[in-house]
Amino acid sequence: METIKIIIAGPRGRMGSEAVKLVENTEHFELIAAVDYKHDGMMLSDLPGFQSIIHSVPVFSDIEKCLQYVKADVLIDLTTPEVGMYHAKTALEYNVRPVVGTTGFTKEDLEELERICNEKELGCIIAPNFAIGAILMMKFSQMAAKYFNDVEIIELHHDQKLDAPSGTAVKTAEMISAVRERKKQGHPNEKETIDGARGALYDGMHIHSVRLPGLIAHQQVLFGADGQTLTIRHDSYHRGSFMSGIKIAVETVVKNNRFVYGLENILD
Repeated sequence: METIKIIIAGPRGRMGSEAVKLVENTEHFELIAAVDYKHDGMMLSDLPGFQSIIHSVPVFSDIEKCLQYVKADVLIDLTTPEVGMYHAKTALEYNVRPVVGTTGFTKEDLEELERICNEKELGCIIAPNFAIGAILMMKFSQMAAKYFNDVEIIELHHDQKLDAPSGTAVKTAEMISAVRERKKQGHPNEKETIDGARGALYDGMHIHSVRLPGLIAHQQVLFGADGQTLTIRHDSYHRGSFMSGIKIAVETVVKNNRFVYGLENILD
């Protein structure tokens, strides 16, 4: 396999630092630059936690300057929705294929990126979740929704997560809605005695967000029917759980010329 030249945006974050390890430990990946909101002009090896990197990996604070300076194949972006959107659009302008693990994109954001990909005939992968187990949890939930019409989603994340509900929960709800007859769940005269007690509402389904220190990324999908329930749950206990999906996404995006939202769309 040919070497894939990679830029990582957000290398000092908890996900970003794992992505740096992934690229460094994958024979056909090459880390050629990093984008960070500070430390412009330094080498990644100069920053705490990256002393083991022995080759030159320049750090840029400006994505456009970075793309002008180095010739990359893929941008891995693990920043925030606003920054990630700007980075993805800029990368596509420079014919670099984005793999974005940031959640919180709007429908309009995704439509704009898809339009750019179609115009440029370039691949781009936006994934709310890169954990293979989480993708299977979503797929299994979609299968179950054909037979269980009543469903609620509970997603649990660390208390520093910015968006609620999580991108994984929203993506799960979208996949379920594609096969489930729309239904407003609960008692027809249901009344919340405290606002928000029943969580967010998506196409008749309730989504509940939990934010606590000690958590990483967890989700359970609860189905109910007469005399039975079905629970489908996935837990990520370490951010290393997302790296296998990022590896697949990078290897796939260099061969694809289309926009992909959700890792489930590239898994056999």
